Parts: sequence; structure tokens; C-alpha cells
Amino acid sequence: MRSLVLGLKDMDNAPLLLVGGKGLNLSKLSRMEGIHVPEGFCVTTEGYQEANRHNEAYHTLLDQLMVMQGQDPAQLMDISRAIRETIEESEIPPGIVTAVAQELSRLGDDQAYAVRSSATAEDLPHASFAGQQDTYLNIVGLDAILEHIRKCWASLFTDRAVIYRKQQGYDHRQVYLSVIVQKMVLPQVSGIMFTADPVTNSRKLLSIDAGYGLGEALVSGMVSADVYKVRDENIVEKRIASKKLAVYALPEGGTEIRQLDPVQQGAETLTESQIVQLARIGRHIEASFGGPQDIEWCLAGDIFYIVQSRPITTLYPIPDSGDSENRAYISVGHGQMMTDAMKPLGLSFHLMVTPAPMRVAGSRLFVDVTAYLASPARQSIIDTLGKSDPLVKDALLTILEREDFIPVPPELQSAASPGKSKPDIPSPQEQEPLKCDPAIVTELINNNEASVAELKRAIQGKSGTELFDFIREDMKELKRLLFDPHSTAVFMAAMDASAWLNEHLNEWLGEINAADTLSQSVDNNITSAMGLALLDAADVIRPFPQVVDYLQEHIQDGDFLAGLLSLEGGQAAYAALTEYLGKYGMRCTGEIDITRTRWSENPAILIPMLLSNIRQFAPGAGRQKFQQGLKEALEKERDIMERLRLLQDSEDKMRETRQRIELVRHYIGYREYPKYGMVSRYLVYKQAMMKEAERLVQAGNIHDKEDIFYLQFEELYEAVRTGIFDDELIKQRKDEFKLAEKLTPPRVITSEGETLSGRYRREDLPPGALAGLPVSTGVIEGRARVIFNMEEADLKEGDILVTSYTDPSWTPLFVSIKGLVTEVGGLMTHGAVIAREYGLPAVVGVDNATRRIQDGQRIRVDGSAGYVELL
Repeated sequence: MRSLVLGLKDMDNAPLLLVGGKGLNLSKLSRMEGIHVPEGFCVTTEGYQEANRHNEAYHTLLDQLMVMQGQDPAQLMDISRAIRETIEESEIPPGIVTAVAQELSRLGDDQAYAVRSSATAEDLPHASFAGQQDTYLNIVGLDAILEHIRKCWASLFTDRAVIYRKQQGYDHRQVYLSVIVQKMVLPQVSGIMFTADPVTNSRKLLSIDAGYGLGEALVSGMVSADVYKVRDENIVEKRIASKKLAVYALPEGGTEIRQLDPVQQGAETLTESQIVQLARIGRHIEASFGGPQDIEWCLAGDIFYIVQSRPITTLYPIPDSGDSENRAYISVGHGQMMTDAMKPLGLSFHLMVTPAPMRVAGSRLFVDVTAYLASPARQSIIDTLGKSDPLVKDALLTILEREDFIPVPPELQSAASPGKSKPDIPSPQEQEPLKCDPAIVTELINNNEASVAELKRAIQGKSGTELFDFIREDMKELKRLLFDPHSTAVFMAAMDASAWLNEHLNEWLGEINAADTLSQSVDNNITSAMGLALLDAADVIRPFPQVVDYLQEHIQDGDFLAGLLSLEGGQAAYAALTEYLGKYGMRCTGEIDITRTRWSENPAILIPMLLSNIRQFAPGAGRQKFQQGLKEALEKERDIMERLRLLQDSEDKMRETRQRIELVRHYIGYREYPKYGMVSRYLVYKQAMMKEAERLVQAGNIHDKEDIFYLQFEELYEAVRTGIFDDELIKQRKDEFKLAEKLTPPRVITSEGETLSGRYRREDLPPGALAGLPVSTGVIEGRARVIFNMEEADLKEGDILVTSYTDPSWTPLFVSIKGLVTEVGGLMTHGAVIAREYGLPAVVGVDNATRRIQDGQRIRVDGSAGYVELL
């Protein structure tokens, strides 16, 4: 019977599946030197299973719950309630009753106890499941305790617990519950302690919430808490709340809410020595558990009792620099418009390409910018970053304001602030602009296409280590093309010219963001052409109803393209689609991750967008959109020139402006090409590696060809060389990736774990407006469509797209919308460039836009001033 009921101190090395997360942690705490834990025992999960083993109604209802997909929330709640009622009405097996009675006799029959749930899916390192099950305080007597044990068992099926498990992918049949019964502590003060600050995520800043009486008042949100922040045993912040209520235990059992007297309401709950003592206890527990903890505590007399400790699972991992120096990191994903987690092979390819000092955290890439921030040119660097993303600039300035974190360079120490330093380099408008020669872009594109064609020829027939040696060597060619100074000079000249036009035309004519309109329908923009080309493909297919019906019905078929050939118009449709895939099939959402599924690998991804184009647009819409944008750009240019002609020094102003407009018109489209060239090579590499993976599956080396995605490039090379694949490592990496997918990466993070999102320092916004970065001029009102997955988009012309981020793969959707709002992005990221080319008002960098804007809500997007109004 000892496996049914165990004392807290008898649970040494007890498995999680026997005592649950809370029980496991309390057992460890109770054996920790210097830590006080109320005495108690655990009714194990074997007791729970024994109680329900022969309960037919329970098992029938559980089967019904398992087959539900969540499509009927009311039915789900009905089944959950029926399971709870069945458990609460069941008999507790005699063996458990006897064992509980023995433990109460040992601890004191007349004592009051807390009866607390401890599920096997609770207080885990990767998912806390906090607050999903019930706790009952101040329970007195064997009968009452047995009743509340049943209530705890039943709380495994509260509505919130069932829904949360479904969201997290947990099997209801594989989650069990133990019950912790502990002596009640009757505290004068209680609260919660986070060993990493829950607001900033800094691992160096410990946060204590404290209130009078039992902790129930704080946990339930009934009262505000006093908040104390401690850093290195120094109290750095105090916020004393007005505490009007507190929860206290009643002598006969149960609890009551009491009104506090006015003096106590405003008094500090803890003395400074108590705060420091509690902080030391928190750091001791954190060190023992090996990570930041969320700790529940109470103070009775002069003793701090710990009643729970669980991992803080919401913290973003800190990039590992390999040393203990203070460091600052910028998210690569925010700059690349792809904040999703990347698989190990994708991460390693990006690390092989970039020369920047990169670190990996949470399956995402970060650039270590510490050296830049410590350089004399720090302000120039921050200003350059700020032009693209003001939120990053603000976050970095916040770090620099703490001069003890990254020291001021000696050259700047005499300045009043970092902002007073002006690096000795010419600004873009002071430099002589690059001469405009469209042949330069043509030559760059031709060289890239020839290089990719040679790669396709040379990689044929290569396998084993020879293939990976070849790819490693070819990466040098990729880097040569990607970082060719002539290539960089072209799009930088266009970007500088855009900045010059916006600055000078605003100064001379009062024109705001004039370059946005001047950038419409430019030459050589491979990404905007991709969206228009899908309209052209729709023109080919639209006249053939049989083909349209087939595409709607057979989109999920593996090789649906081949089925087109037997239909009227099918050969033309097949040719149009294969031609499109031949030019753009290397693209996909999150394309900087080589492991992501490309359009050529799954053409079905494109069909919903293609069918939408067929329904919504008339023939020739692609050409019409391009011509309309070109007309608006040329009209804007003529208007500007006519107005400049009336100014003083008009000839010089017109000449300089015309030079910059030519640079923008001929060079800005090329901004999109280097990435296209990179992912073109990625597709060739990936196709060859997947053939190798198929051979590995056939040889029995791996179970699934996509297993190779969970190895870094050098690990994969070594595994191919030796024929030895570490199945456990691959499984571990898959589990880690699933957890990383749920994380939200910060724009900026420090070596202390502090995450900084930055803020817009603006006072010019209408009341209630959401601030962002204006990246494409104009004002538009319309229906917001909040979309997270491009493939599930159901857009109608005139809608405003609201999403987390857009990369080039989203471009075909842009032909259907009238405006764009994203949470991530900058002035020259892909979504901004294409929005300007298509003439779509756009605001990016709107914090939590997908949560603050409701799908279907009418909104106004001001792409000139940079805000969104909720109408």
C-alpha cells in the first residue's frame, strides 16, 4: 500500500508519473538544507488509477472526450462536467482510506491541512500547466480530507484543464493526478517569488509579490501585492500596494475574507532584512533546481515556508556566448521577416553563409552587437539600425543608458552622452550618388542565373560525403554573389537615393515619403513580378471550368499536376503552372530555413491563391496593376519636377532630384534579387540532400528522410561518413524544436536574459491608435483580415492584411489587398518594399497587432504617419 500513499520525505527519486510535478518538487524541497516545507504526504497516481480502474462510466466518458476535436465547446464542457461528477461520487478504495488515516494519525488528526492537486502534466521544465487543477485550504478531519481528495481528482477535468491539454497536445488518458496533503501554515504574510523578473525576464533581477494572510488573495487577483525587486541582495525597487482585503483560515475549517484596518492597508508587508533573506532562499532553490523558479512562500512567525516551486517556462533562452561578459543581441528573424523557429540544418546553413557574429537561442538566430555598441561609432550604428526598425534603436538606447552594462568607449567618455558623438563618415546625402546604368543590374542578374545553372549541372550524380564536400565548397560561391560589393552598391545606392528624396522633397515641397510612390512598378523586382505572374497564370486557367473544378477538388492529391493533362485546357494550365514553379518554385514561407517545404515540393500551397485570383480578377489584371503603378509613379515625378521648377536654384534641385529618381527606378527592384539568388541555390542543395536522405532511409540509417533536418550540417556530414545516426539525438532535437515553436523571440535580448521590445517615443497619435513604422505612404480604410498562415488566407479585394510578418512568399496575396499591417518589419524588409511597389499603405512593427486587432474589424491604416486606428 505504500505505493498508494507516500510521505513527502519518503519520495526520494520517486518518478514523475507516480507523484506529479508539484509532488516531485515538494519532495526535493523538503530534503533541501535550510528550506522549510510543511509536513505532509502524497496520495500517488496509483491511488487515482486504483480509484477509477473499475469505474465504467468514467472510462466511457473519457473515450467520448478523446474523440472530440474541439468543434463543439459546449459538448466538451458537458462531458468534462460529467467526468468530474462521476469521480466525485465514486468510492475511495479501502487501502487508500487506511493509508490516509495512518498518515493523519502520525501528523495529527486534529490539525488543519491543505489538500492540493499534483498532475503528471504540471510544473514541468517545458510547460507549467499552472492553475489547471484545484487546491483546498484549511481542511479538518478524515472525512473532509477524503472528500477533497476526490475533488482534486475531479479537477483534472475542469474545463480549463481539458482545453489546455488539447491545445498543448497532451493525451487525456496519459495524464494522472496525485494529491498532496500538507499541514496548514497560518501565515501573517504570503506571496510569490520569481527568481527571474517576470516583466523584463532578467535572470539577475528577483521579484517578490507579498500580501497579508493566505496566498489565495494574491493568486486569485483579489488584492494587489507589494512588489519588491532584488538584485545581488540589494533591494532596487519597492512598490507598496493598498491592500484592503486578506484571506485567513477559520478555526473550524475553511477560509474567510477579512477587511484590513487602514494602517495595515498601506504598511509594508516585509521588512528589508526579510526581503533579503527571502531572496537568498529563492537563489538557493534556483541553484538546486538548475533554473529560474516561480516559488510560493509564506511567513509564519520568523520562518519562511516554501509551499511550491516550479520552473518559469515562459522565459526566452539566453544566447550562449561562452563567457560571462555583458552582451547584447539583436534578433535576425525580425530583420529577415521570419521569426519562426528554425530546424538545426536550417540554422547551420545560415551560420555558414553569414559573416556576422551569430548565436543561436530558442532555435532562432541572434547577432551579438556588443562590439558595435562598445565602439566609438556606436551612435552611427544605432541610427542606421533605427532607420530600418525604430524599436530596435530604442531598445539599444535603453541598454546604453545603463553605462555600467556596456562601458562607454574612451573616445566618447568626455561627451555628455553617446548621442553627442558624430562619427567621421559622410552621410548618404553628402556622398556623390552612384551613376545610373541599368546594364549593371542586368549583368548582376545574368551572372547569378548562370552560376545557379552551373551549380545544377555540377551537382548531378554526387552523393555521400562527396555531395556534402561539394555543397560546402559551393557555399563560397553563394557568399561571393551574396556579398558582392558591386551588388551591394546597387541596392544601397537606391536606398540612399530614396532617403535623399524623402528628406529633400519634404524640405523643399512638403512632400512626405515621396519615394514610396516613385518606387511603384519598377524594373527587375523579382518578388513583385512573382505576384503579378500568378495573376497571369490565372488568366490561362480561367477560361477552362473543367480545370478550375479539378483544382478545387484535387488540391490535396499528391501529384495533381499530372492529372491536368487529360482535361480540356489542362495542357495549357499544366504549362503555365510548371513555368511558374520553374521560376518561383524555390520560394516558401520562412525560406531562409532550407528545411522548409518549397512550392515546387508542394505546389498545392499555391492553388488557393490561384483560385482566388481566378474568382476576383478580370483577364489582364496583372498587366493593368503594373501599368497603373507605373502611371502613378510617372505622374508623381512630373508633379515634383513642375513644382521644383518654381523654386530658387531650380535647375540644381531638378538635376539632383532626377538623378535620385533614376537610381530608385532602375536599382530599387534589385533589392529583392540577392535573396532570390540565395534561395535558388538552397533549393538545389536541398533536392540533392533529399535524394541522399532517401538512400539513407532505404539503407535503414534513418527512419524518415526529414530526420536529416534535425542535424547540423557538420553532424550530418559525419553521420553520412560513418553511417552512424544518433536516433536519441534526433528525437531530442525534435522535442526541442516543438518547444521552441511556442516561444516568441524578442527583438533584443541581453546576456542577463532581459528582453527589450523597444517603444515608439511619439505623442502625435490619435487617441487609441496603434503605433508602428510607416513604410508605404497613403491612408486606407477597410476590413482587417488577421491571418497567421498564408495558405489559409481567404482575402477579398479591399481587405487589409494583418499578420505577424510577411516574407517574399506572401507576395501573391498582396494583389488582393489594399493595405498591410505587420508586427515585425522595417523600412527595407521585403513586405515594405513590395507594399511600396504595389502602392499599398503599410505600417509595420505594430506590437501585438494580431491580438489587438480583431479579424473582421474595420480599421484605418495611415502609412504616411505610421499608425493604425480601430474603427
